Amino acid sequence: MPIIDFRIRPPYKDFLNTIMYAGAERRDRITRAIGLEPSPAAQTQSVSMLIDEMDSAGIDMGVVVGRNSGKLGSVENVVIKEFCDAYPGRFVPVASVDPSDRKKAVQEIRTVMASGYRAINIEPGGSSPPLHTDDRQLYPIYAFCEDHDIPIILMTGGNAGPDLSYTAPERLDRVLGDFPCLKIVSSHGNWPWVHQILHVAFRRPNLYLSPDYLLANMPGMDDYVKAADTWLSDRFLFASAFPFAPVKGYLDFFRSLPIRPESLDRILYQNAAELLGLSDAVTSNETHWV
Repeated sequence: MPIIDFRIRPPYKDFLNTIMYAGAERRDRITRAIGLEPSPAAQTQSVSMLIDEMDSAGIDMGVVVGRNSGKLGSVENVVIKEFCDAYPGRFVPVASVDPSDRKKAVQEIRTVMASGYRAINIEPGGSSPPLHTDDRQLYPIYAFCEDHDIPIILMTGGNAGPDLSYTAPERLDRVLGDFPCLKIVSSHGNWPWVHQILHVAFRRPNLYLSPDYLLANMPGMDDYVKAADTWLSDRFLFASAFPFAPVKGYLDFFRSLPIRPESLDRILYQNAAELLGLSDAVTSNETHWV
């Protein structure tokens, strides 16, 4: 069975200046706190070791998610594409836009989606000034992506903004209701609001959850897992959020969870492949959004 890791940030160029690599001690402390050991690929900042680790785990593709997020750091979209093009069929590019300038953001989305990117990442709480998920300034961006069937990854969990209000699930619920045909992935699974976001996902079929490393041995884990194995199995996404979790160690942990094989097949591959419009192997830059 092929496997897609929905969130990988490789040790490459701009990524090395973001907090996940520049703050290596903090990152490794978080990794150990969730019961895993840091990846040697992350610690030595080695792309070749990351690929070896993916090979060892049996992970076929990694979704490389860009970042435009103030203090957390930024990664230029051209760097994302450059990296993915260097490993055709192995990595899938997702662009990130600054939502503070809606016209510029929409034009950037037009450009990147015509160049082979598969989704758009937005981190509203990391913009300058920080924006809540349901800020009306974001609505033209949401509308454009809904009209063109472009999936959006929203950072709505974990350290998503200056305070907890930036992860408030009711704000994401409003957006999902206002744009019912827009497919939104909640990166970090809207943790720590586990019960609340599961309720939102139950009532909003356009929400996908990707708790990634915040699933591992954290409060709410059992509830995520129960939903993933039942009614949410077609909208749950496997992601390590490397380098915060090792790709192999996290996959080994994930396979140990009480999730039935038929649900696991969807979570590890099918859901991501369908959401991003991928075939069994990404072999071209053909786009499917117009």
